[in-house]
Amino acid sequence: MPVEYLEIGEPFFGLRHVTDEAAFQLEGRAIVLNLGTDCVFVEDQRLAPLQSTILESCMISEIEKLIIIDRFDAHDDDVELMTRIRDKWPSAFEVRGEERLRGVEHYMSPKTWVDRIGFTIYHSASIPLNVGLHKEHPFCPVPGFREVHTQIVGFGKMQQCREKDLSTLYLEEVMAPGHTHRPMFDADGNYPWHQFETITPSVFMAVEMLPKGAQVPV
Repeated sequence: MPVEYLEIGEPFFGLRHVTDEAAFQLEGRAIVLNLGTDCVFVEDQRLAPLQSTILESCMISEIEKLIIIDRFDAHDDDVELMTRIRDKWPSAFEVRGEERLRGVEHYMSPKTWVDRIGFTIYHSASIPLNVGLHKEHPFCPVPGFREVHTQIVGFGKMQQCREKDLSTLYLEEVMAPGHTHRPMFDADGNYPWHQFETITPSVFMAVEMLPKGAQVPV
């Protein structure tokens, strides 16, 4: 199926998963994330693997796999939007039960899997968020797990630390709408201590890519 609609963002955002298209005409304005192994072409520009940007009414070509996030800027009032999101989505602690998420104003959409790639949208409401430094992903015990995050609404920062202590911070990448942070994982799927932190209340998408041999969680 060259274009598959993912329902997890509704009624707030539209997500489309596009695969194996020689040419795709984008109508309107959207965030586009390249999930393929090679560059896609945006007219005369290249979008590298695991890179995203905001595009508007243009031709995208040589697509292996990409995600289009529609309606990311179609809301007149971000405060009202995020209130509606909190009314609809459960907290991440309710769903995931991780102690670091207890009492944190962090909410999540349903998760959907397409082949071995999982998609979830999160809303982080407080400043600071204090979601907690972490480096392990227990649901994927097989080496080679990969994950990136794409900012949809608001501003945040992805922080990397040498130890489980913010005083050891060594890299901080600002996240604005349309931006995906650079990959943190090495070839074996090892991560530094890291966390997402809010600059403003935020919405972002997490993309989890399972290695061969890992089971898709149920």
